[in-house]
Amino acid sequence: MTGISTDIAVSLDGFAAGAGEITLGIEAFGDDDAPLVLLVGGTTMLSWPDALCERLAAGGRRVVRYDLRDSGRSTTTDPEAPAYTLRDLAADAAALAGALGAGPAHLAGIGVGGMVAQVAALDHPAAFSALTLIGTRPVAPGPTDDDLPDHDPATMGRLFARPMPDWADREAVAEFAAGGAEVLGDDPAAARATAARIWDRTPGTAPPVQLANQLGLVFSKLDCTPRWRERLPEIELPALVVHGRRNRFFPVGNGEALAREIPGARLLVLDRTATAIPGPAVGEVAEAMLALG
Repeated sequence: MTGISTDIAVSLDGFAAGAGEITLGIEAFGDDDAPLVLLVGGTTMLSWPDALCERLAAGGRRVVRYDLRDSGRSTTTDPEAPAYTLRDLAADAAALAGALGAGPAHLAGIGVGGMVAQVAALDHPAAFSALTLIGTRPVAPGPTDDDLPDHDPATMGRLFARPMPDWADREAVAEFAAGGAEVLGDDPAAARATAARIWDRTPGTAPPVQLANQLGLVFSKLDCTPRWRERLPEIELPALVVHGRRNRFFPVGNGEALAREIPGARLLVLDRTATAIPGPAVGEVAEAMLALG
């Protein structure tokens, strides 16, 4: 395929233990014969800007971004009580890379998708050729390690003090996302537009499903044991760690720790960036990813 193919369903039959058949919604950019870059959603594929996908494809890559389970066009079962683990999500990434063919993939994860990517690289190293981690940390949701900076308390207080929107109201959801972006230091207009697109792709307006798509709260309910931070020195893939200096959700010390603990990893700190990848940073991020392989 050349260009963009939208919302393709890829079924993975029983790859993750006890999972049965899982269908993942994907979107592909570029040529099928080009080296594969696999972008793990955090939690939906729209965490990855269109412009970044297009720049990577223009650089001679086949780019595939996908939704995690219980989000977007992927299998949605029960976001309030997920019956899978972080390691099942990591296995999904490896299985999808294999199903798409063309050899090992450059794996990239953003936010909580970066946690999936770390575990996938550790548990399934043969499936991947390189690793990019953007705006993430080396430990699971919940209490963090003493040497890692936690979420900024004042920012979290403002973020979670806001009343939830009516999830059946597209405009209210989009406005809620814009307000959250302003608190986090991201672009409210971009967040509003992305939230509207996520709402349009969400299978229904049930609050738990919309929460899973818009806020990724399902991730906090996952079994993320055992820890993986101590295994990071085992990663032998070329690695890139990208982090916004203004990220108040996962402060930059988390990215610095990842870059120290993954052998040979390059750290790219974006001075004017918070949690999302803004338009002005797309070129620099794409160039760094293309240089990695």
